[in-house]
Amino acid sequence: MKQILIYSDSLSWGIIPLTRNRLDFEQRWPGVLENQLRQSGTDVRVIEDCLNGRRTMYEDPLKPGRNGLVGLAQRVELNSPLALVILMLGTNDFQFNHDHVASDAARGMTELIKAVRSAPIEPGMPVPDVLIVAAPPITEPKGDIAAKFKNAEKKCAGLAAAYKKVSEEVNCHFFDAGLVTTSSKVDGVHLDLEQHAILGKALSGFVADILQQKGNWGFEGR
Repeated sequence: MKQILIYSDSLSWGIIPLTRNRLDFEQRWPGVLENQLRQSGTDVRVIEDCLNGRRTMYEDPLKPGRNGLVGLAQRVELNSPLALVILMLGTNDFQFNHDHVASDAARGMTELIKAVRSAPIEPGMPVPDVLIVAAPPITEPKGDIAAKFKNAEKKCAGLAAAYKKVSEEVNCHFFDAGLVTTSSKVDGVHLDLEQHAILGKALSGFVADILQQKGNWGFEGR
């Protein structure tokens, strides 16, 4: 069995926009991904490590524990052996209390990849492949999160291109989720139920290729 670690935030945790509720596992894109891979004959286990509010490598000044870099190496260690680590972070880097743009999130993503590759795994266990997933661009934030994500739709501009550049520089896989779906039509930031299904299904073929053969870098759409 091949294990995949998904390290992400509320977009993958499955928060239902404009609520504090959560989609069921089979509805969230990680669950859709696992089910699609299993149906295609891939013996796989998806491990979710998705924390609401998680940044790439930045602190949340209002809530502790949201720096994604802290503890990542240990999460890789405790879940090993891993075939793949999927990193889908960056959205919260653009909250109102950060003066960040795409290049700041890209720097954070670079450090996350370094942490994955330098994790103190047991001798003989494989260093997992890394897949960066760029979340769909934020549109106009709505509802209770509008103030938290004020101007985030402008600050996140160019994120996919910045992440693609990182993937080329550090030789890891890249998938632009914005090519297959948009952000939530309800709150402009997260993913709606149907968008989880679209993303999970789109990722399943791409991830299957990674698991079956090494070195298929980049994603420009199918």
